[in-house]
Amino acid sequence: MHGPCTRSTIDVSGCTVCPLLKKMGTTTRYLLLLARALVASALLAAAAAATTTEYVRPPPRPIVLTEHTDPATHPQQVHVSAVGARHMRVSWITDDKHAPSVVEYGRVSRNYTASAAGDHTSYRYFLYSSGKIHHVKIGPLEPGTEYYYRCGMAGKEFSLRTPPAALPIELALVGDLGQTEWTASTLAHVSKTDHDMLLVPGDLSYADTQQPLWDTFGRFVQRHASRRPWMVTQGNHEVEAAPLPPVPGSPAPFAAYGARWRMPHEDSGSPSNLYYSFDAAGGAVHVVMLGSYAPFNASSDQYRWLARDLAAVDRHATPWLVVLLHAPWYNTNAAHQGEGEAMRKALERLLFQARVDVVFAGHVHAYERFTRVYDNEANPCGPVYITIGDGGNREGLALDFEKNHKMAPLSVKREASFGHGRLRVVNATAAHWAWHRNDDADSVVGDELWLESLAANASCREHGDPGAVSSRDDEL
Repeated sequence: MHGPCTRSTIDVSGCTVCPLLKKMGTTTRYLLLLARALVASALLAAAAAATTTEYVRPPPRPIVLTEHTDPATHPQQVHVSAVGARHMRVSWITDDKHAPSVVEYGRVSRNYTASAAGDHTSYRYFLYSSGKIHHVKIGPLEPGTEYYYRCGMAGKEFSLRTPPAALPIELALVGDLGQTEWTASTLAHVSKTDHDMLLVPGDLSYADTQQPLWDTFGRFVQRHASRRPWMVTQGNHEVEAAPLPPVPGSPAPFAAYGARWRMPHEDSGSPSNLYYSFDAAGGAVHVVMLGSYAPFNASSDQYRWLARDLAAVDRHATPWLVVLLHAPWYNTNAAHQGEGEAMRKALERLLFQARVDVVFAGHVHAYERFTRVYDNEANPCGPVYITIGDGGNREGLALDFEKNHKMAPLSVKREASFGHGRLRVVNATAAHWAWHRNDDADSVVGDELWLESLAANASCREHGDPGAVSSRDDEL
Protein backbone atom coordinates (compact mmCIF):
# COMPACT_ATOMS: atom_id res chain seq x y z
CA MET A 1 0.00 0.00 0.00
CA HIS A 2 1.12 3.58 -0.61
CA GLY A 3 1.18 6.77 1.54
CA PRO A 4 1.04 6.23 5.30
CA CYS A 5 0.81 2.44 4.90
CA THR A 6 4.43 1.87 4.01
CA ARG A 7 5.05 -0.23 7.12
CA SER A 8 3.02 -3.24 8.21
CA THR A 9 2.00 -4.50 11.60
CA ILE A 10 0.45 -7.76 12.76
CA ASP A 11 -2.97 -7.73 14.41
CA VAL A 12 -4.38 -10.34 16.75
CA SER A 13 -5.75 -12.40 13.88
CA GLY A 14 -2.25 -12.95 12.55
CA CYS A 15 -3.00 -10.97 9.35
CA THR A 16 -0.55 -8.36 8.08
CA VAL A 17 -2.20 -4.91 8.09
CA CYS A 18 -1.13 -1.28 8.00
CA PRO A 19 -1.62 1.10 10.98
CA LEU A 20 -4.61 2.82 9.32
CA LEU A 21 -6.47 -0.47 9.24
CA LYS A 22 -5.95 -0.80 12.99
CA LYS A 23 -8.19 2.22 13.52
CA MET A 24 -11.08 0.65 11.62
CA GLY A 25 -13.73 -1.66 12.97
CA THR A 26 -13.12 -5.40 12.95
CA THR A 27 -15.72 -6.11 10.25
CA THR A 28 -14.40 -3.37 7.97
CA ARG A 29 -10.83 -4.52 8.40
CA TYR A 30 -11.66 -8.13 7.57
CA LEU A 31 -13.66 -7.08 4.50
CA LEU A 32 -10.71 -5.07 3.24
CA LEU A 33 -8.31 -7.90 3.97
CA LEU A 34 -10.61 -10.32 2.17
CA ALA A 35 -10.79 -8.02 -0.85
CA ARG A 36 -7.02 -7.72 -0.84
CA ALA A 37 -6.64 -11.49 -0.70
CA LEU A 38 -9.09 -11.96 -3.56
CA VAL A 39 -7.20 -9.46 -5.72
CA ALA A 40 -3.91 -11.21 -4.96
CA SER A 41 -5.43 -14.59 -5.79
CA ALA A 42 -6.79 -13.23 -9.06
CA LEU A 43 -3.37 -11.86 -10.02
CA LEU A 44 -1.71 -15.18 -9.20
CA ALA A 45 -4.33 -17.06 -11.21
CA ALA A 46 -3.83 -14.75 -14.17
CA ALA A 47 -0.07 -15.25 -14.01
CA ALA A 48 -0.51 -19.02 -13.83
CA ALA A 49 -2.90 -18.95 -16.78
CA ALA A 50 -0.43 -16.91 -18.83
CA THR A 51 2.25 -19.47 -18.08
CA THR A 52 0.16 -22.53 -18.87
CA THR A 53 -1.34 -21.13 -22.06
CA GLU A 54 2.10 -20.40 -23.50
CA TYR A 55 2.43 -24.10 -24.31
CA VAL A 56 -0.59 -26.18 -25.20
CA ARG A 57 0.10 -29.82 -24.36
CA PRO A 58 -2.60 -32.11 -25.71
CA PRO A 59 -2.43 -35.65 -24.29
CA PRO A 60 -1.21 -38.54 -26.47
CA ARG A 61 -3.80 -40.44 -28.49
CA PRO A 62 -4.03 -44.16 -29.34
CA ILE A 63 -2.03 -45.87 -32.08
CA VAL A 64 -4.01 -46.56 -35.24
CA LEU A 65 -3.35 -50.08 -36.59
CA THR A 66 -4.30 -50.21 -40.28
CA GLU A 67 -5.11 -53.69 -41.59
CA HIS A 68 -4.50 -55.06 -45.09
CA THR A 69 -7.49 -57.02 -46.34
CA ASP A 70 -6.77 -57.10 -50.10
CA PRO A 71 -5.38 -60.13 -51.97
CA ALA A 72 -1.70 -60.93 -51.57
CA THR A 73 -0.90 -59.72 -55.11
CA HIS A 74 -2.33 -56.25 -54.46
CA PRO A 75 0.05 -53.43 -53.55
CA GLN A 76 0.11 -51.94 -50.07
CA GLN A 77 2.18 -49.27 -48.32
CA VAL A 78 2.52 -47.29 -51.56
CA HIS A 79 4.67 -44.16 -51.38
CA VAL A 80 6.57 -42.03 -53.88
CA SER A 81 9.80 -40.04 -53.75
CA ALA A 82 11.56 -37.69 -56.17
CA VAL A 83 14.55 -38.89 -58.18
CA GLY A 84 16.20 -36.08 -60.09
CA ALA A 85 14.26 -33.41 -61.93
CA ARG A 86 12.08 -35.63 -64.12
CA HIS A 87 11.64 -38.96 -62.35
CA MET A 88 9.78 -40.41 -59.39
CA ARG A 89 10.33 -43.63 -57.48
CA VAL A 90 7.23 -45.64 -56.64
CA SER A 91 7.68 -48.04 -53.69
CA TRP A 92 5.23 -50.63 -52.39
CA ILE A 93 5.00 -54.06 -50.74
CA THR A 94 3.17 -57.24 -51.65
CA ASP A 95 2.62 -60.35 -49.58
CA ASP A 96 2.96 -62.34 -52.81
CA LYS A 97 6.67 -62.92 -53.38
CA HIS A 98 6.08 -63.46 -57.11
CA ALA A 99 4.26 -60.18 -57.86
CA PRO A 100 5.98 -58.18 -60.63
CA SER A 101 7.91 -54.97 -59.93
CA VAL A 102 6.18 -52.98 -62.65
CA VAL A 103 4.41 -49.61 -62.70
CA GLU A 104 1.99 -48.59 -65.44
CA TYR A 105 1.27 -44.87 -65.68
CA GLY A 106 -0.24 -42.11 -67.78
CA ARG A 107 -1.83 -38.65 -67.64
CA VAL A 108 -5.39 -39.95 -68.03
CA SER A 109 -7.08 -42.21 -65.50
CA ARG A 110 -7.03 -45.88 -66.57
CA ASN A 111 -5.20 -44.99 -69.76
CA TYR A 112 -1.61 -46.06 -69.11
CA THR A 113 0.65 -44.98 -71.95
CA ALA A 114 3.94 -46.01 -70.33
CA SER A 115 5.33 -48.61 -67.99
CA ALA A 116 8.58 -49.19 -66.13
CA ALA A 117 10.17 -52.16 -64.42
CA GLY A 118 12.27 -51.92 -61.29
CA ASP A 119 13.79 -54.11 -58.64
CA HIS A 120 12.78 -55.56 -55.31
CA THR A 121 14.21 -56.49 -51.96
CA SER A 122 13.21 -57.97 -48.62
CA TYR A 123 14.73 -58.40 -45.19
CA ARG A 124 14.50 -60.53 -42.05
CA TYR A 125 14.44 -59.28 -38.49
CA PHE A 126 14.88 -62.30 -36.26
CA LEU A 127 11.57 -64.18 -36.65
CA TYR A 128 9.97 -61.51 -38.85
CA SER A 129 10.16 -61.78 -42.65
CA SER A 130 9.09 -58.78 -44.72
CA GLY A 131 6.94 -58.92 -47.81
CA LYS A 132 8.36 -58.25 -51.25
CA ILE A 133 9.46 -54.60 -51.30
CA HIS A 134 9.26 -53.10 -54.80
CA HIS A 135 11.04 -49.96 -56.04
CA VAL A 136 10.36 -48.67 -59.57
CA LYS A 137 11.61 -45.41 -61.09
CA ILE A 138 9.17 -43.90 -63.58
CA GLY A 139 9.71 -41.10 -66.09
CA PRO A 140 10.72 -38.83 -67.62
CA LEU A 141 7.68 -36.94 -66.30
CA GLU A 142 6.39 -33.45 -66.93
CA PRO A 143 6.73 -31.10 -63.95
CA GLY A 144 3.66 -29.92 -62.09
CA THR A 145 1.55 -32.61 -63.72
CA GLU A 146 -0.97 -35.15 -62.42
CA TYR A 147 -0.20 -38.78 -63.28
CA TYR A 148 -2.26 -41.91 -62.70
CA TYR A 149 -0.52 -45.19 -61.97
CA ARG A 150 -0.98 -48.80 -60.98
CA CYS A 151 1.55 -50.96 -59.16
CA GLY A 152 2.30 -54.58 -60.02
CA MET A 153 -0.52 -54.79 -62.59
CA ALA A 154 -3.02 -55.39 -59.79
CA GLY A 155 -5.19 -53.56 -57.31
CA LYS A 156 -6.46 -50.02 -57.36
CA GLU A 157 -5.26 -46.97 -59.24
CA PHE A 158 -3.26 -44.22 -57.56
CA SER A 159 -2.42 -40.69 -58.62
CA LEU A 160 0.49 -38.35 -57.95
CA ARG A 161 1.49 -34.84 -58.88
CA THR A 162 5.07 -34.04 -59.81
CA PRO A 163 6.79 -31.00 -58.25
CA PRO A 164 7.05 -27.75 -60.23
CA ALA A 165 10.01 -26.98 -62.47
CA ALA A 166 10.46 -23.47 -61.06
CA LEU A 167 9.53 -21.29 -58.12
CA PRO A 168 7.24 -20.93 -56.28
CA ILE A 169 7.28 -24.26 -54.46
CA GLU A 170 5.67 -25.28 -51.17
CA LEU A 171 7.46 -27.74 -48.90
CA ALA A 172 5.50 -29.24 -46.01
CA LEU A 173 7.50 -30.43 -42.99
CA VAL A 174 6.54 -32.92 -40.28
CA GLY A 175 8.88 -34.66 -37.85
CA ASP A 176 8.45 -37.55 -35.42
CA LEU A 177 5.32 -38.88 -37.05
CA GLY A 178 4.28 -42.20 -35.55
CA GLN A 179 0.82 -43.57 -36.35
CA THR A 180 -1.55 -42.20 -33.75
CA GLU A 181 -4.80 -40.29 -33.97
CA TRP A 182 -2.74 -37.11 -33.63
CA THR A 183 -0.63 -38.22 -36.63
CA ALA A 184 -3.82 -38.67 -38.62
CA SER A 185 -4.90 -35.16 -37.64
CA THR A 186 -1.53 -33.70 -38.63
CA LEU A 187 -1.45 -35.41 -42.04
CA ALA A 188 -5.07 -34.44 -42.71
CA HIS A 189 -4.12 -30.80 -42.11
CA VAL A 190 -1.08 -31.15 -44.39
CA SER A 191 -3.19 -32.54 -47.21
CA LYS A 192 -6.12 -30.18 -46.74
CA THR A 193 -4.20 -27.35 -48.38
CA ASP A 194 -1.92 -27.83 -51.36
CA HIS A 195 1.77 -28.64 -51.11
CA ASP A 196 4.36 -29.99 -53.55
CA MET A 197 6.52 -32.21 -51.37
CA LEU A 198 6.71 -33.47 -47.77
CA LEU A 199 10.03 -33.44 -45.88
CA VAL A 200 10.44 -35.59 -42.76
CA PRO A 201 13.47 -35.08 -40.45
CA GLY A 202 13.37 -38.57 -38.98
CA ASP A 203 11.31 -40.89 -36.75
CA LEU A 204 8.68 -42.35 -39.05
CA SER A 205 6.88 -45.46 -37.80
CA TYR A 206 8.04 -45.80 -34.17
CA ALA A 207 8.20 -49.54 -34.80
CA ASP A 208 11.18 -49.84 -32.44
CA THR A 209 12.02 -53.42 -33.51
CA GLN A 210 8.34 -54.47 -33.67
CA GLN A 211 8.45 -54.99 -37.43
CA PRO A 212 4.68 -55.36 -38.06
CA LEU A 213 4.39 -51.70 -37.00
CA TRP A 214 6.39 -50.79 -40.11
CA ASP A 215 3.66 -52.46 -42.16
CA THR A 216 0.82 -50.71 -40.34
CA PHE A 217 2.64 -47.39 -40.71
CA GLY A 218 3.05 -47.87 -44.46
CA ARG A 219 -0.66 -48.54 -44.81
CA PHE A 220 -1.49 -45.67 -42.44
CA VAL A 221 0.33 -43.02 -44.53
CA GLN A 222 -0.40 -44.50 -47.98
CA ARG A 223 -3.26 -42.12 -48.80
CA HIS A 224 -0.87 -39.18 -48.39
CA ALA A 225 2.50 -40.64 -49.37
CA SER A 226 1.17 -42.05 -52.65
CA ARG A 227 0.10 -38.58 -53.88
CA ARG A 228 3.13 -36.36 -53.18
CA PRO A 229 6.82 -37.21 -52.90
CA TRP A 230 7.96 -37.91 -49.34
CA MET A 231 11.64 -37.16 -48.77
CA VAL A 232 12.84 -38.51 -45.43
CA THR A 233 15.92 -38.95 -43.31
CA GLN A 234 16.46 -41.26 -40.38
CA GLY A 235 15.90 -40.67 -36.67
CA ASN A 236 16.86 -42.65 -33.59
CA HIS A 237 13.71 -44.79 -33.88
CA GLU A 238 14.92 -46.03 -37.26
CA VAL A 239 18.19 -47.47 -35.90
CA GLU A 240 16.68 -50.68 -34.49
CA ALA A 241 20.12 -52.04 -33.63
CA ALA A 242 20.44 -55.60 -32.46
CA PRO A 243 21.14 -56.18 -28.77
CA LEU A 244 24.72 -56.22 -27.57
CA PRO A 245 26.50 -58.49 -27.87
CA PRO A 246 24.83 -59.36 -31.22
CA VAL A 247 23.69 -62.93 -31.73
CA PRO A 248 24.25 -64.82 -35.01
CA GLY A 249 21.89 -63.60 -37.69
CA SER A 250 21.24 -60.27 -36.01
CA PRO A 251 19.93 -57.62 -38.41
CA ALA A 252 22.08 -54.64 -39.29
CA PRO A 253 21.03 -51.20 -38.02
CA PHE A 254 18.51 -49.42 -40.25
CA ALA A 255 17.57 -52.72 -41.94
CA ALA A 256 13.86 -51.93 -42.15
CA TYR A 257 14.31 -48.24 -42.92
CA GLY A 258 16.83 -48.85 -45.69
CA ALA A 259 14.77 -51.56 -47.36
CA ARG A 260 11.45 -49.72 -47.20
CA TRP A 261 12.38 -46.06 -47.64
CA ARG A 262 14.91 -45.87 -50.46
CA MET A 263 16.03 -42.30 -51.09
CA PRO A 264 17.99 -40.98 -54.13
CA HIS A 265 21.38 -40.93 -52.42
CA GLU A 266 23.28 -42.21 -55.47
CA ASP A 267 22.13 -39.22 -57.51
CA SER A 268 23.91 -36.84 -55.12
CA GLY A 269 27.05 -38.95 -54.89
CA SER A 270 26.30 -40.11 -51.36
CA PRO A 271 27.53 -43.59 -50.41
CA SER A 272 24.68 -44.08 -47.92
CA ASN A 273 20.88 -43.99 -47.87
CA LEU A 274 21.20 -42.24 -44.49
CA TYR A 275 22.26 -38.90 -46.03
CA TYR A 276 21.79 -37.35 -49.45
CA SER A 277 20.69 -34.18 -51.23
CA PHE A 278 18.37 -33.21 -54.06
CA ASP A 279 17.27 -30.16 -56.01
CA ALA A 280 13.74 -28.82 -56.18
CA ALA A 281 12.00 -26.17 -58.31
CA GLY A 282 14.44 -26.56 -61.17
CA GLY A 283 17.45 -26.26 -58.89
CA ALA A 284 16.32 -23.05 -57.16
CA VAL A 285 16.19 -24.97 -53.85
CA HIS A 286 18.88 -27.41 -52.75
CA VAL A 287 17.80 -29.69 -49.90
CA VAL A 288 20.39 -31.59 -47.83
CA MET A 289 19.24 -34.50 -45.67
CA LEU A 290 21.84 -35.32 -43.02
CA GLY A 291 22.19 -38.45 -40.90
CA SER A 292 22.32 -37.77 -37.17
CA TYR A 293 23.03 -41.47 -36.57
CA ALA A 294 25.67 -41.99 -39.24
CA PRO A 295 29.34 -41.08 -38.57
CA PHE A 296 29.86 -37.33 -39.06
CA ASN A 297 33.32 -36.38 -37.81
CA ALA A 298 35.95 -34.86 -40.11
CA SER A 299 37.26 -38.26 -41.22
CA SER A 300 33.83 -39.72 -42.00
CA ASP A 301 32.23 -40.37 -45.38
CA GLN A 302 29.33 -38.11 -44.44
CA TYR A 303 31.59 -35.15 -43.67
CA ARG A 304 33.54 -35.53 -46.91
CA TRP A 305 30.35 -35.94 -48.93
CA LEU A 306 28.73 -32.89 -47.31
CA ALA A 307 31.79 -30.71 -47.99
CA ARG A 308 31.73 -31.72 -51.67
CA ASP A 309 27.97 -31.33 -51.96
CA LEU A 310 27.87 -27.82 -50.50
CA ALA A 311 30.92 -26.69 -52.46
CA ALA A 312 29.20 -27.69 -55.71
CA VAL A 313 26.17 -25.46 -55.10
CA ASP A 314 26.12 -22.33 -57.26
CA ARG A 315 24.18 -19.79 -55.19
CA HIS A 316 23.46 -17.67 -58.26
CA ALA A 317 21.52 -20.58 -59.76
CA THR A 318 20.44 -21.98 -56.39
CA PRO A 319 19.44 -19.12 -54.08
CA TRP A 320 18.01 -21.37 -51.35
CA LEU A 321 19.83 -23.94 -49.21
CA VAL A 322 17.75 -26.04 -46.78
CA VAL A 323 19.10 -28.71 -44.39
CA LEU A 324 17.26 -31.41 -42.44
CA LEU A 325 18.60 -33.58 -39.62
CA HIS A 326 17.06 -35.34 -36.65
CA ALA A 327 18.71 -34.35 -33.35
CA PRO A 328 18.59 -30.52 -33.07
CA TRP A 329 21.79 -28.56 -32.64
CA TYR A 330 19.99 -25.79 -30.76
CA ASN A 331 17.38 -26.67 -28.16
CA THR A 332 16.05 -24.97 -25.02
CA ASN A 333 13.95 -27.96 -24.02
CA ALA A 334 15.11 -30.17 -21.18
CA ALA A 335 14.36 -33.22 -23.36
CA HIS A 336 17.32 -34.44 -25.45
CA GLN A 337 19.48 -31.60 -24.23
CA GLY A 338 22.90 -31.64 -25.90
CA GLU A 339 22.33 -34.74 -28.03
CA GLY A 340 23.13 -32.84 -31.24
CA GLU A 341 26.14 -31.03 -29.85
CA ALA A 342 28.85 -33.33 -31.23
CA MET A 343 27.35 -33.14 -34.72
CA ARG A 344 27.04 -29.36 -34.43
CA LYS A 345 30.70 -29.01 -33.56
CA ALA A 346 31.67 -31.24 -36.49
CA LEU A 347 29.48 -29.80 -39.24
CA GLU A 348 28.19 -26.35 -38.29
CA ARG A 349 31.10 -24.49 -39.89
CA LEU A 350 30.40 -26.17 -43.25
CA LEU A 351 26.77 -25.05 -43.15
CA PHE A 352 27.68 -21.52 -42.09
CA GLN A 353 30.29 -21.06 -44.79
CA ALA A 354 27.84 -22.31 -47.41
CA ARG A 355 25.27 -19.78 -46.11
CA VAL A 356 22.57 -22.36 -45.43
CA ASP A 357 19.28 -20.51 -45.01
CA VAL A 358 17.35 -22.76 -42.64
CA VAL A 359 17.97 -26.00 -40.69
CA PHE A 360 15.04 -28.20 -39.67
CA ALA A 361 15.26 -30.86 -36.94
CA GLY A 362 12.98 -33.24 -35.07
CA HIS A 363 13.62 -35.45 -32.01
CA VAL A 364 12.26 -32.94 -29.46
CA HIS A 365 8.49 -33.33 -29.49
CA ALA A 366 7.66 -29.66 -29.71
CA TYR A 367 7.95 -26.67 -32.01
CA GLU A 368 10.78 -24.20 -31.57
CA ARG A 369 12.26 -21.49 -33.79
CA PHE A 370 15.55 -19.71 -33.20
CA THR A 371 16.89 -16.54 -34.70
CA ARG A 372 19.80 -16.83 -37.15
CA VAL A 373 22.63 -18.47 -35.20
CA TYR A 374 26.25 -19.51 -35.56
CA ASP A 375 28.36 -21.09 -32.82
CA ASN A 376 25.89 -20.35 -30.01
CA GLU A 377 25.55 -16.67 -30.86
CA ALA A 378 23.11 -14.67 -32.92
CA ASN A 379 24.57 -14.08 -36.37
CA PRO A 380 22.67 -12.56 -39.32
CA CYS A 381 24.54 -14.83 -41.75
CA GLY A 382 23.78 -18.07 -39.93
CA PRO A 383 20.83 -20.38 -40.58
CA VAL A 384 17.46 -20.07 -38.90
CA TYR A 385 17.12 -23.22 -36.75
CA ILE A 386 13.65 -24.75 -36.43
CA THR A 387 12.57 -27.84 -34.48
CA ILE A 388 9.46 -29.50 -35.92
CA GLY A 389 9.31 -32.79 -33.97
CA ASP A 390 5.60 -32.48 -33.20
CA GLY A 391 3.97 -34.71 -35.82
CA GLY A 392 1.90 -36.88 -33.47
CA ASN A 393 4.09 -39.71 -32.15
CA ARG A 394 2.92 -42.12 -29.45
CA GLU A 395 5.35 -40.71 -26.88
CA GLY A 396 3.41 -37.46 -26.65
CA LEU A 397 4.78 -33.95 -26.41
CA ALA A 398 7.78 -32.52 -24.61
CA LEU A 399 6.73 -31.61 -21.09
CA ASP A 400 9.57 -29.66 -19.54
CA PHE A 401 10.89 -26.41 -20.97
CA GLU A 402 13.95 -24.95 -19.30
CA LYS A 403 13.44 -21.29 -18.53
CA ASN A 404 17.03 -20.24 -17.94
CA HIS A 405 18.93 -22.27 -20.47
CA LYS A 406 21.81 -20.43 -22.12
CA MET A 407 20.10 -20.76 -25.51
CA ALA A 408 16.89 -19.09 -24.30
CA PRO A 409 17.82 -15.60 -25.59
CA LEU A 410 18.18 -17.04 -29.11
CA SER A 411 14.81 -18.79 -29.05
CA VAL A 412 12.10 -16.75 -30.76
CA LYS A 413 9.08 -19.05 -30.47
CA ARG A 414 8.43 -22.39 -28.81
CA GLU A 415 5.31 -24.38 -28.09
CA ALA A 416 4.54 -27.97 -27.16
CA SER A 417 1.59 -28.64 -29.44
CA PHE A 418 1.18 -31.08 -32.33
CA GLY A 419 1.42 -29.53 -35.76
CA HIS A 420 3.26 -29.18 -39.07
CA GLY A 421 5.21 -26.53 -40.96
CA ARG A 422 5.16 -25.07 -44.45
CA LEU A 423 8.02 -23.37 -46.26
CA ARG A 424 6.76 -21.59 -49.36
CA VAL A 425 9.72 -20.41 -51.43
CA VAL A 426 8.20 -17.58 -53.43
CA ASN A 427 11.15 -16.34 -55.49
CA ALA A 428 14.95 -16.07 -55.43
CA THR A 429 14.97 -13.73 -52.45
CA ALA A 430 11.85 -14.37 -50.35
CA ALA A 431 10.29 -17.38 -48.60
CA HIS A 432 7.43 -17.60 -46.14
CA TRP A 433 7.54 -19.96 -43.16
CA ALA A 434 4.46 -20.87 -41.15
CA TRP A 435 3.94 -23.37 -38.36
CA HIS A 436 0.40 -24.74 -38.15
CA ARG A 437 -0.87 -25.94 -34.78
CA ASN A 438 -3.28 -28.89 -34.73
CA ASP A 439 -6.68 -27.96 -33.42
CA ASP A 440 -8.72 -31.04 -34.40
CA ALA A 441 -10.86 -29.95 -37.36
CA ASP A 442 -8.89 -26.74 -37.90
CA SER A 443 -5.24 -25.92 -38.44
CA VAL A 444 -4.22 -22.67 -36.77
CA VAL A 445 -1.11 -20.68 -37.72
CA GLY A 446 0.89 -20.43 -34.51
CA ASP A 447 4.07 -18.86 -35.88
CA GLU A 448 5.19 -17.32 -39.16
CA LEU A 449 7.86 -15.09 -40.68
CA TRP A 450 9.32 -14.03 -44.00
CA LEU A 451 12.90 -15.06 -44.77
CA GLU A 452 15.41 -13.42 -47.07
CA SER A 453 17.79 -15.76 -48.89
CA LEU A 454 21.34 -15.36 -47.61
CA ALA A 455 22.50 -15.59 -51.22
CA ALA A 456 20.70 -12.27 -51.76
CA ASN A 457 22.28 -10.66 -48.71
CA ALA A 458 25.26 -8.64 -49.92
CA SER A 459 26.88 -8.45 -46.48
CA CYS A 460 26.82 -12.22 -46.08
CA ARG A 461 28.16 -12.81 -49.59
CA GLU A 462 31.13 -10.55 -48.89
CA HIS A 463 32.15 -12.34 -45.68
CA GLY A 464 33.10 -15.94 -46.27
CA ASP A 465 34.69 -16.51 -42.87
CA PRO A 466 32.77 -17.17 -39.66
CA GLY A 467 32.20 -14.23 -37.38
CA ALA A 468 29.76 -11.49 -36.63
CA VAL A 469 28.60 -9.60 -39.71
CA SER A 470 26.75 -6.32 -39.67
CA SER A 471 23.60 -6.81 -41.69
CA ARG A 472 19.96 -5.97 -41.77
CA ASP A 473 17.59 -8.49 -40.22
CA ASP A 474 16.68 -11.59 -42.20
CA GLU A 475 12.95 -11.09 -41.64
CA LEU A 476 11.32 -9.06 -44.42
